[in-house]
Amino acid sequence: MGKKLYVGGLPYSTTDESLHDLFQEVGEVASVRIITDRDTQRSKGFGFVEMASDSLAAEAIERFDGKEFGGRRITVNEARPQEPRENNRGPRGPRRENNYR
Repeated sequence: MGKKLYVGGLPYSTTDESLHDLFQEVGEVASVRIITDRDTQRSKGFGFVEMASDSLAAEAIERFDGKEFGGRRITVNEARPQEPRENNRGPRGPRRENNYR
Protein backbone atom coordinates (compact mmCIF):
# COMPACT_ATOMS: atom_id res chain seq x y z
CA MET A 1 0.00 0.00 0.00
CA GLY A 2 1.19 3.49 -0.80
CA LYS A 3 1.65 6.50 1.37
CA LYS A 4 -0.86 9.32 1.73
CA LEU A 5 0.51 12.82 1.21
CA TYR A 6 -0.82 16.16 2.43
CA VAL A 7 -0.73 18.87 -0.25
CA GLY A 8 -1.28 22.43 1.04
CA GLY A 9 -1.24 25.90 -0.45
CA LEU A 10 -3.22 24.85 -3.49
CA PRO A 11 -4.97 27.43 -5.66
CA TYR A 12 -8.72 27.36 -4.99
CA SER A 13 -9.28 26.48 -8.64
CA THR A 14 -7.41 23.16 -8.30
CA THR A 15 -9.49 20.10 -9.20
CA ASP A 16 -8.97 16.45 -8.33
CA GLU A 17 -8.06 15.87 -11.98
CA SER A 18 -5.42 18.62 -12.17
CA LEU A 19 -3.79 17.46 -8.93
CA HIS A 20 -3.87 13.85 -10.18
CA ASP A 21 -2.18 14.92 -13.42
CA LEU A 22 0.57 16.75 -11.53
CA PHE A 23 1.43 13.81 -9.26
CA GLN A 24 1.14 11.30 -12.08
CA GLU A 25 4.32 12.89 -13.47
CA VAL A 26 6.11 10.97 -10.68
CA GLY A 27 4.24 7.68 -11.09
CA GLU A 28 1.04 5.82 -10.31
CA VAL A 29 -1.45 7.73 -8.20
CA ALA A 30 -3.84 5.60 -6.10
CA SER A 31 -6.24 8.41 -5.09
CA VAL A 32 -6.69 12.18 -4.94
CA ARG A 33 -9.06 14.25 -2.83
CA ILE A 34 -9.34 18.03 -2.69
CA ILE A 35 -10.97 19.12 0.58
CA THR A 36 -13.95 21.40 0.07
CA ASP A 37 -16.14 23.50 2.32
CA ARG A 38 -19.28 21.58 3.21
CA ASP A 39 -21.62 24.51 2.65
CA THR A 40 -20.10 26.29 -0.38
CA GLN A 41 -18.35 23.31 -2.04
CA ARG A 42 -15.37 25.67 -2.59
CA SER A 43 -11.87 24.25 -2.21
CA LYS A 44 -10.20 24.89 1.15
CA GLY A 45 -6.80 25.06 -0.57
CA PHE A 46 -5.51 21.65 0.48
CA GLY A 47 -5.96 18.02 -0.34
CA PHE A 48 -4.53 14.52 -0.13
CA VAL A 49 -2.79 12.36 -2.70
CA GLU A 50 -2.09 8.68 -2.18
CA MET A 51 0.78 7.36 -4.25
CA ALA A 52 0.90 3.68 -5.27
CA SER A 53 4.13 3.02 -3.33
CA ASP A 54 6.19 4.50 -0.53
CA SER A 55 9.10 5.16 -2.89
CA LEU A 56 6.85 7.13 -5.27
CA ALA A 57 5.53 9.12 -2.31
CA ALA A 58 9.07 10.00 -1.23
CA GLU A 59 9.91 11.04 -4.78
CA ALA A 60 6.77 13.21 -4.99
CA ILE A 61 7.66 14.99 -1.74
CA GLU A 62 11.18 15.63 -3.01
CA ARG A 63 9.95 16.89 -6.37
CA PHE A 64 6.94 19.02 -5.43
CA ASP A 65 7.43 20.38 -1.88
CA GLY A 66 8.02 24.12 -2.15
CA LYS A 67 7.42 24.18 -5.91
CA GLU A 68 5.02 26.49 -7.70
CA PHE A 69 1.68 25.11 -8.89
CA GLY A 70 -0.99 27.36 -10.36
CA GLY A 71 0.85 30.48 -9.21
CA ARG A 72 1.19 29.34 -5.58
CA ARG A 73 3.99 27.63 -3.68
CA ILE A 74 2.67 24.26 -2.45
CA THR A 75 3.60 22.19 0.57
CA VAL A 76 3.86 18.43 0.19
CA ASN A 77 4.59 16.09 3.08
CA GLU A 78 3.47 12.82 4.59
CA ALA A 79 -0.10 13.06 5.88
CA ARG A 80 -0.68 12.58 9.59
CA PRO A 81 -3.57 10.44 10.80
CA GLN A 82 -6.78 12.41 11.29
CA GLU A 83 -7.35 13.29 14.91
CA PRO A 84 -10.82 12.62 16.31
CA ARG A 85 -12.94 15.76 16.44
CA GLU A 86 -15.69 16.68 18.80
CA ASN A 87 -19.03 16.97 17.05
CA ASN A 88 -20.10 20.55 17.69
CA ARG A 89 -23.15 20.29 15.43
CA GLY A 90 -24.81 17.33 17.09
CA PRO A 91 -27.61 17.20 19.64
CA ARG A 92 -27.61 20.17 21.98
CA GLY A 93 -28.62 18.45 25.20
CA PRO A 94 -31.98 18.52 26.95
CA ARG A 95 -34.67 20.69 25.44
CA ARG A 96 -35.39 23.86 27.40
CA GLU A 97 -38.90 25.03 27.98
CA ASN A 98 -39.85 28.43 26.69
CA ASN A 99 -39.97 30.78 29.69
CA TYR A 100 -41.74 33.56 27.80
CA ARG A 101 -45.38 34.17 28.66
